[in-house]
Amino acid sequence: MNKIILKTRLLYNEMGKAEKKIADWLLAHPGDNLPMSISELAELSNSSESTIVRFARRLGFSGYGELKISVASEQEKKVVLPAISENDSCFDILEKICSDAYLSLERTKRTIVPENIAAAAKLIAGAGKTILIGLGSSAFVAQDAANKFLRAGYQAYSYGDTHMQMIAVSRMNKSDVLVGVSQSGASKDIVEALKFAKSRGISTVCITGTDKSPIMKQSDIVLLTDTEETKHGSPAICSHFSRLVVIDSLCYYLVYKNEPNGKGLDDESEKNLRSKRVTETDETNE
Repeated sequence: MNKIILKTRLLYNEMGKAEKKIADWLLAHPGDNLPMSISELAELSNSSESTIVRFARRLGFSGYGELKISVASEQEKKVVLPAISENDSCFDILEKICSDAYLSLERTKRTIVPENIAAAAKLIAGAGKTILIGLGSSAFVAQDAANKFLRAGYQAYSYGDTHMQMIAVSRMNKSDVLVGVSQSGASKDIVEALKFAKSRGISTVCITGTDKSPIMKQSDIVLLTDTEETKHGSPAICSHFSRLVVIDSLCYYLVYKNEPNGKGLDDESEKNLRSKRVTETDETNE
């Protein structure tokens, strides 16, 4: 996998207009060597030499010479372009989805506010119970979170039905936490449930992939992921991965937070789970 192309895509939104001209040229010529001189690339990309140096440093290189050598060293590595096309083989599509997933996770790591995820973890750790709500694919993320939090020793429940969501919120008290999961951040029922919870003095958290979305206005703590959604990309699985990584981060924190109190992943629960697995003895008895 060509790491320079991936890193260029990863950092693209952080670049200014001048740097993006160089990035666009590089992305339009994947697998090609860079011109011998910096002035030639400046002319080809309609940019300046100083901008090219700035672009190289953004990617972690000391200057154009080091960038050029690195590009040449990766010439034999396959470049995975983002858009899925009708001519792609199934394996080509798999490679592109893996590439998109990697970029989504890296973008989420750069986007999420450390203080926010720390505050959310602390809030859930001290909650009487945590209710997680979502619709569609977000409902599966909410369910996964509830299962993991419960396994970590915390009272947690998830609801994917809009009626049950409002009923659950109406039964919450001020010591509880409501977590709304919505990639778009604009799911009306999730926004309304969070708004209802806030009106009752209940702490609210959202996990969303869309900045400045309605769900953020109803959330005390925002956990913002970052997924680049393209027409024929893999937005569903990429946003799914990003949200699950946030959930796992919270879960691991909760497990270790509970360990000193003897309430982590308790041996009896883990033993009962292992008993559900088919063993060699079971197969022999058949």
